[in-house]
Amino acid sequence: MQSLDKILDIKYPVILAPMFLVTTPEMVRIALDCGITGAIPAMNFRKESELKAAIEDLKKHSDKAFGINLITNRSNQKYKKQLKAILEAKPAFVISSLGNPKELITEAHKVGIKVFCDVVDLKFAKKVEDLGADAIIAVNSSAGGHSGIIERDELIGQLVANCQIPIINAGGVSTNSDLNHVMSLGAAGASVGTIFMASHECHISDDYKQALIKYGKDDIVLTRKLSGVPSCVIKTEYVKKLGTKPNILELLIKNNTFLKKYAKYLITNFGMKKLEKAAFSATYKNFWVASKAIENIKEIQNLSVIIKKLVQPK
Repeated sequence: MQSLDKILDIKYPVILAPMFLVTTPEMVRIALDCGITGAIPAMNFRKESELKAAIEDLKKHSDKAFGINLITNRSNQKYKKQLKAILEAKPAFVISSLGNPKELITEAHKVGIKVFCDVVDLKFAKKVEDLGADAIIAVNSSAGGHSGIIERDELIGQLVANCQIPIINAGGVSTNSDLNHVMSLGAAGASVGTIFMASHECHISDDYKQALIKYGKDDIVLTRKLSGVPSCVIKTEYVKKLGTKPNILELLIKNNTFLKKYAKYLITNFGMKKLEKAAFSATYKNFWVASKAIENIKEIQNLSVIIKKLVQPK
């Protein structure tokens, strides 16, 4: 089975992960220049014209492959327009998240775009494989942001043994030895996020960056308070006070048949606004998304230096 570097014709089998409000075209440009690839969430752009322009600008900067992350469930009311912009601008690949990628896969393949699908278990991996996905992003329990429930090595083992398309690990990779380890288990590559936030080029607040240094792996907790699905965040005093489980009202809204179709949009939109405030403003009311990779963050460095340390042995 091909590794990610062979699939995308890049030097190293690593994706700079599509982090909501965090991953920027500037960061992806640096990633491409350093021999890895990157993906940007479509939701980072307020207008579809801005999304399309960003793709076109990146293609002018480099002929190397990069991607866009697209939320395909009903919480994304911009899905149709974002899909249209992506199909017209033609990045090398799209990463689907949180919904049925059937339409995306069908339409993307018509114009030569590969589709990698986020999954958290074997059941969904087989579903997207049957739909024609080009690769699987195996989101494990060590991933930052929206995380899985199965540990890294176990999930890779299950998917490699039962799927016929490449498996890209997401979560639990922050060092070169981590990268080599998941590759030895049969992964085609790794999608990496948290360590890249601790870079000078990342535009999150200084408070957020200092939290990445201050806190460790034992300070990462799983919460459903952001978007209704499990998300890994730093256990700040605010998170401790608020708790990590949905309250009774949130559960009633989510489980009510009449309100359910609106709940995903409302909860996700509310969560995105919280993340935007936390990422870019100084406030104690913070949901700082991160993975246990913060254990290996000791200082803020240039993004190119962080990439080099990840992909090259000492």
